Amino acid sequence: MNEKVNINWTEDMAFEATVNDHKIVIDAVASVGGKDRGPRPKPLTLVSLGGCTGMDVVSILNKMRVNFEAFNLEVEGELTEEHPKYYHTITIKYIFKGKDLPMDKLEKAVNLSQDRYCGVTAMLSKVATVKHRIIVEN
Repeated sequence: MNEKVNINWTEDMAFEATVNDHKIVIDAVASVGGKDRGPRPKPLTLVSLGGCTGMDVVSILNKMRVNFEAFNLEVEGELTEEHPKYYHTITIKYIFKGKDLPMDKLEKAVNLSQDRYCGVTAMLSKVATVKHRIIVEN
């Protein structure tokens, strides 16, 4: 199976990407010729990672019948100093909110995503160290 996106230059440093029939505007900051009308490309890589693993975790926890009140992810990438700048270390924080959440099941869901299911993690792990933490808030 192949996936394809279409990215069209609109003006200045802005592009409009069509992904799964949804539009995303990508732009640069003014200091490099953009008008800041959308996110930069590199952070969208972190969005892809968070979305991929987050969907895995929700699906797995639903199958385990683990109910949580809220779930969010914080994904932070550390860039290299030299060009081409890329993320050499990425840290994912899985933040759950709920009462009496079973840590063993949260860990199992996260580990299954990281080690087996998330294709974005698999790709990025070839060029970066991908770390994670689980945080439970009551």
